[in-house]
Amino acid sequence: MKKIVILTGAGISAESGISTFRDSGGLWEQYSVEDVASIEGYWRNRELVQNFYNQRRRESIKTEPNDAHRLVAGLEKFYDVTVVTQNVDNLHEKAGSSNIIHLHGELMKGTSERDPNDPRCIVDLDPEHPDIHMGDKANDGSQLRPFIVWFGESVPKIEDAAWAVGDADILLIIGTSLNVYPAAGLINYTKTTCPIYVIDPKPVYVHINRSVTFIQKKATEGMRDFYKLMGLER
Repeated sequence: MKKIVILTGAGISAESGISTFRDSGGLWEQYSVEDVASIEGYWRNRELVQNFYNQRRRESIKTEPNDAHRLVAGLEKFYDVTVVTQNVDNLHEKAGSSNIIHLHGELMKGTSERDPNDPRCIVDLDPEHPDIHMGDKANDGSQLRPFIVWFGESVPKIEDAAWAVGDADILLIIGTSLNVYPAAGLINYTKTTCPIYVIDPKPVYVHINRSVTFIQKKATEGMRDFYKLMGLER
């Protein structure tokens, strides 16, 4: 069975109503990146950051996957699929994808502020009580914080993602501008024989000297076109 790696960004979740940070009207216009998405911002005002992610979490619980997520999950009937996502939502899981690498963390998890990547401290948050409060403790006794990879922090899953991309027979990129590193650099790990497909309504500059198939549409419509290109039945 051929191996396909699907790299997804905010564009695949936008159709489910999740605000993107970078587009007009996105979250960056309401909050400063430095304040809510950097490790410096967290230490500057931990309560602001906790409240921001509590709000995101409450929204996420009510959000359902869209057809693009479901079509990605459906590829498991035809390929050995690895989803590498820059998104912190759990919509790929809700849609039925079984092998997911979350590069930037997971919104519905909490962890230690002392050692965020200590697996003993990473906990699933109850959808019935999703908020993290100041004073909530991780297993190591430190304050519980969102399990999110912020600017200024390392991306611990990037090596797993690089190995997956390097082993892929097909690379499909959906809804990402390929501007955020290190995720944007994953394309450089593909084999020279690996075809690359990009689904995005906006032009995406791909930093590679190789033929790339662009499907300039939103995620769901683009995924339907991808199925047709591959000769797959939905």
